[in-house]
Amino acid sequence: MSHSAKTKDFIPVRIAVLTVSDTRTPEDDRSGQTLVDRIAAAGHILAARTILPDERAQIAGQLREWCADPGIDVVISTGGTGLTGRDVTVEAHRDVYEKEIEAFATVFTIVSMQKIGTSAVQSRATGGVAQGTYLFALPGSPGACKDAWDEILVHQFDYRHRPCNFVEIFPRLDEHRRRK
Repeated sequence: MSHSAKTKDFIPVRIAVLTVSDTRTPEDDRSGQTLVDRIAAAGHILAARTILPDERAQIAGQLREWCADPGIDVVISTGGTGLTGRDVTVEAHRDVYEKEIEAFATVFTIVSMQKIGTSAVQSRATGGVAQGTYLFALPGSPGACKDAWDEILVHQFDYRHRPCNFVEIFPRLDEHRRRK
């Protein structure tokens, strides 16, 4: 664990996994399963999991539903981030975001460059926040899911990670909504 404070207690995060695909089923959803396995191994809680077709309105609707669920802290989607006509996950995410986490795409690209070289330019991975919930859209390959989780998300969802992490600012994500 890089830059961690061993004196703090681990705080499990409740994470929903959405696979976006016109062809995947629960039996052959390798990318979704890669995320589920890593979430459990890190000590977090799988709050929900589903597969939806590449339909922008359906994806955005599911994201909104999960953002409104107090039992879900994070949504990670896999699939639909490429450049083809059916790849609409990024647009669906941006329909829901209140704020985009631009640096997530940058850091993901840096990580991807180390693994797949210039092919990293074909990914439109993104991250954002809505209703106090973190949302991340990852490519639909198990390798990309491993890279995003192992190199970025596992650290940012560990309250002990220093100098800062996503968990410690959960209470302030929706402070603008609170009555003053």
